[in-house]
Amino acid sequence: MIPMAMGGPGGGGRPGDAKQDKEWLAEHPVSLHRVAGLFRPHLRTVIVVILLIVASSLIGLAQPFIVRELIDVAIPEQDVKLLLALAGGLVLIALINAVLGVIQTWRATLMGQEVMHGLRTGLFTHLQKQSLAFFTNARSGEVQSRLTNDVGQMQSVITSSATSIASNLTTVVATACAMVAISWKLSLISLVVLPPAIILARQTAKLRRKITGARQREMSTLTSIIEERLSISGVRLAKVMGTGTLDAEQFTDSSSKLIDLEMRSALAGRWRMAAMSIIFAAVPAVLYIVAGLPVTGEGMSIGTLVAFTGLQAGIFRPVLGLMSISIQWVSAMALFSRVFEYLDADQALPVPKNPRQLVASEVRGELELKDVSFRYPGARTDTLRDLNLKLAAGTMTAVVGATGSGKSTLGSLLPRLLDPSSGNVTLDGVDLREVKPQEIAAVVSMVAQESYLLHTSVRENLLWAAPHASEGELWEALEAAQIAELIRGLPEGLDTRVGQRGHRFSGGEQQRLAIARTMLRRPKVLVLDEATSALDTVTEALVQQALDQLAVGRTTLLIAHRLSTVMRADQIVVLDEGQIIEAGSFAQLVELDGKFARLVSNSEFAQQSG
Repeated sequence: MIPMAMGGPGGGGRPGDAKQDKEWLAEHPVSLHRVAGLFRPHLRTVIVVILLIVASSLIGLAQPFIVRELIDVAIPEQDVKLLLALAGGLVLIALINAVLGVIQTWRATLMGQEVMHGLRTGLFTHLQKQSLAFFTNARSGEVQSRLTNDVGQMQSVITSSATSIASNLTTVVATACAMVAISWKLSLISLVVLPPAIILARQTAKLRRKITGARQREMSTLTSIIEERLSISGVRLAKVMGTGTLDAEQFTDSSSKLIDLEMRSALAGRWRMAAMSIIFAAVPAVLYIVAGLPVTGEGMSIGTLVAFTGLQAGIFRPVLGLMSISIQWVSAMALFSRVFEYLDADQALPVPKNPRQLVASEVRGELELKDVSFRYPGARTDTLRDLNLKLAAGTMTAVVGATGSGKSTLGSLLPRLLDPSSGNVTLDGVDLREVKPQEIAAVVSMVAQESYLLHTSVRENLLWAAPHASEGELWEALEAAQIAELIRGLPEGLDTRVGQRGHRFSGGEQQRLAIARTMLRRPKVLVLDEATSALDTVTEALVQQALDQLAVGRTTLLIAHRLSTVMRADQIVVLDEGQIIEAGSFAQLVELDGKFARLVSNSEFAQQSG
């Protein structure tokens, strides 16, 4: 199943809040057993980290008892030997905890990185196997957000939140036991004082978290405006449409909202700090009063009071952290759920379990479509219906038809960018669904109307198709694509960067670079999907020369709109509403005096040939 319009909390890079996370989990529950399974290979590390956390908490608890002994015994009695031993003990505790903390961080971070690496690579390779329809239906930026934002936040959950919960729980239990051991009277007082202090701090934190969420969402909006309006395409569109003033107003409005949110966030943070300061001052004050009263403070030493006050201060933050577990838990499970949703997406183009081998050097290039129909997910009607078509090895077949007749869909079936809903597509008699995707890519290549170049050098763009190609082979491909002279004239030659989406070059130059890249693959089958439709006459002539060179000796499916291009085809197929209504040579179809003959006689079509 292909997720439609997926956009969970945090989708597209926006942070989700607790309410959104709960709603998401209600619709997309995730198994705790499955989450635990991610850590099963790292069970030894998990145990080591937990033991380190427990050891660190227990060792740290020795500090208040040492302080009590220092104040009540060593200092009053001037026992130098005991004083040095206890002072050394304090330093030793700090040293041991520091070492344990470093080891704990190292092991937890390494485990988190390994788990995230497995998730990232698994998700990336799984998405690579999806059909084009998957990415067409996914919202803009959603796929990137799942791979970067969600997986990145999961790293924080594993290395920070999980260890923090374990540490807080251990600290609270151990500290509570130590408090009772030092003074059960003061422990009872703490039970009265702590709850309202914690509730006050938690309410202040919730207010700040709510404001922070709104601020992050507005910051995400501001970032989106920057990315869209200040990209090459965005700037060009704004200048052409004259929307610069409107864009600036939108940016100003979003920035103004951020001022208010930043002020509220800063004040909420200040109030939170003020509340914490009052609490940290009030709780010890109450303990001092209790210790000073004759009724409750009888027999209580100064050391006991100081030690207990230290423990009291140390238990407050861990308790507050544990009270936020529910929010952290929901957020963490929502992150796992969003990633698992993509991992569970059915492959529309499944890899065959027992693939049939296609040796590229032995492929003849004979293609056949048998009773092929195709319907896009969610569509009510078939885009292609009952197609039967044979492309003889080494021949050119041109496909013509009105916009929406199914030409590009037909072209997408040959490199297996799509699978037919019914029927099959065979290459040399082998169903493409029985062949590994890598083997299909080795023999079938495609040049589309819009070429895609990587934001790197010309050399790297060419080597992307043939990593082991020599310098001579690169120039040979550029020569055949009618662009070698241009590249030689550039100061950096092959090392010239093509710019974002190839904008360093014109549309025709980008097409010729894409053709050169395809030539390096030496495909046996070639699909040309209106590769010259968006070009001017002069540029089209250059690109057409390159395409003619590329098509020599290859089985070629040409999706065309120019009469001059169609005339060179061995076979012409006319599509109408997803069906083949005419097929034959140029002369045969003109003589038939049907749909194709009317296209030829159409003044616009005829002028395009001239």
